[in-house]
Amino acid sequence: MAKAKQTIRDHSAEANLFARRAFVSVFFVIAFMLLILINLYDLQVRQFEDYQTQSNGNRIKVLPVAPNRGLIYDRNGVILAENRPVFSLEVVPEEVDDLEQTLAEITQLMDITPAEITRFHRDRKRQRRFKPVALRQQLSHDDVALFSANQHKFAGVTIEARLSRFYPFRDTLTHMLGYVARINKRDVQKLKANGEEANYAATHDIGKQGVEKFHERILHGKVGFQQVEVNNKGRIIRVLDFQPPTPGKDIVLNIDITLQQKAQEELAGRRGSVVITDVKTGGVLALYSSPSYDPNLFVHGISQTEYSKLLNSKYSPLLNRATQGRYPPASTIKPHLALLGLEEGVIDSETEIRDRGVYQLRNVSHVWRDWKKYGHGKVDVTKSIEVSCDTFYYDLAYRLGIDRIHDSMSQFGFGEFTGIDLYEESQAILPSRGWKRARFNEPWYIGDTISVGIGQSYWNATPLQLANSLNILVNKGRKFTPTLLKGFLVEGELVDEPLKESAVIAVKNEANWDIVLDSLYGTVNREHGTAHSAYRGAKYIAAGKTGTAQLFTIAQDAEYEAESVNENLRDNAMYIGYAPYDDPQISIAVAIENVGGGGSNAAPLARHVMDYYFEAQEKNNETENMAQVPVNAVSQTTSSLAEQ
Repeated sequence: MAKAKQTIRDHSAEANLFARRAFVSVFFVIAFMLLILINLYDLQVRQFEDYQTQSNGNRIKVLPVAPNRGLIYDRNGVILAENRPVFSLEVVPEEVDDLEQTLAEITQLMDITPAEITRFHRDRKRQRRFKPVALRQQLSHDDVALFSANQHKFAGVTIEARLSRFYPFRDTLTHMLGYVARINKRDVQKLKANGEEANYAATHDIGKQGVEKFHERILHGKVGFQQVEVNNKGRIIRVLDFQPPTPGKDIVLNIDITLQQKAQEELAGRRGSVVITDVKTGGVLALYSSPSYDPNLFVHGISQTEYSKLLNSKYSPLLNRATQGRYPPASTIKPHLALLGLEEGVIDSETEIRDRGVYQLRNVSHVWRDWKKYGHGKVDVTKSIEVSCDTFYYDLAYRLGIDRIHDSMSQFGFGEFTGIDLYEESQAILPSRGWKRARFNEPWYIGDTISVGIGQSYWNATPLQLANSLNILVNKGRKFTPTLLKGFLVEGELVDEPLKESAVIAVKNEANWDIVLDSLYGTVNREHGTAHSAYRGAKYIAAGKTGTAQLFTIAQDAEYEAESVNENLRDNAMYIGYAPYDDPQISIAVAIENVGGGGSNAAPLARHVMDYYFEAQEKNNETENMAQVPVNAVSQTTSSLAEQ
């Protein structure tokens, strides 16, 4: 049997093959190691800051901190709007596994109402899932204790404490002070448009009306931040850094709360308003509108039922009658028209008419009647204001014409915003030819002008406009903008807001101011004056003008009888006045709806408020005088009494 042929191995070729394979392997190993090193370098050196930031982002969060809202005080340091601690039950939807089940269990525990559940779902849809949403606000101490004992059962549900706005005087200041309420979509859009969204990152409420809204930027403050470290469940482990928020500034108003309460007391049960100002500065001492409502209802979200009651009430409590109520000014504007007549030379201090109770133009059948059936006899400009003679002003308006009346009355602020620091204000209506054409597409008739002469026709004004126009008369043409803000507190010291004075009304004859002001004096202090009985026996000298605003046209052959007229069509009572006459301190404008004569209703109310003001002033002066008595004098007096 033949042996197999034996193959001879080529050790040199094998060695070369092994060497090549080893070289390739080493090359790939080295290349791979280099790639790893490059990646490590890239991760650990070049991209270190980026990944460090991402890492920190997972364990470190920056949370906004809401500033405390500034407080609001009256001129005497009485707090009108404060911040009180409240507890709320809040849910973070993202952290709850079964939201409906959780809500059902909480409802069984705390008796959550269907309205609260509905509001929760509504608010939840407006928020991002990781943001807390209030389920119940204003928890009682029992609620807090009950939930705290069971909190371990509810992941993502916590009790949060924060400061909430509270108005201790409730409905006394509502229309002036306004209120705050929860930020809604419209507010967010406005904040975005103004570039202020970030400053409200942690804020729940925002000013909605009144001073709270107008001075929002002063009151809100600036947001702060805290940097915290959290665990994998999102719970805060520790605070790494804290930048405190800047609290809003505390502000002081010109309002005197005791005077405001007196106005409220006098208007109780009636619809209308009272506006009281400092004649020499324009500062608003009281601004009350009746009926009112409690602003605290809106702070935590008013229910639809409660809001519907306010909205649909026939008495319109939501309306700020002081700045938005539009009333025919009636005879309160006769002093202004008298000044215009004197300035234009249409009348002078000696001009007289014989008033027989009616006014009629030639070849015109319509008769305009005076409020006094058989007239006032001989009447000059002074007496025309004192007795409120309509006939005198029918004729004066006819001779002046609507163009001159409009141009002059606009200088007294009629038909214009007063500039008060409230957004809720009406311009009201100062009629003109152009206004009527634009509104009704009709020409202006001479009869329209005659009715304007007694503050009727299309003319209407707000009580604030009336008070402002009176101040211009009393200050002989100087104009001070009505203001609620007196100043703000810096380290406990009051920084006064500068006075806002505009151009002075120029007159041709300074004596004309005195004629008109003397007539206002006579209205109150002369026997035939329409406000004389209301101010009889006052310890101060006042001046003013009454008005009775007719709300519908009476037929030529008919007489007005209040008892036969629907209540909402009965005359409004109007009054404007100031005191003391020789050194004016305060002015007042009163409007009372559907009660009749200004002399019998509005003027007595003004008298009561003024009495209160000056009695308080007298008591304050006595207190100050007592404080100035030397200590040794008090001791001597005490010793002498002891000896007796």
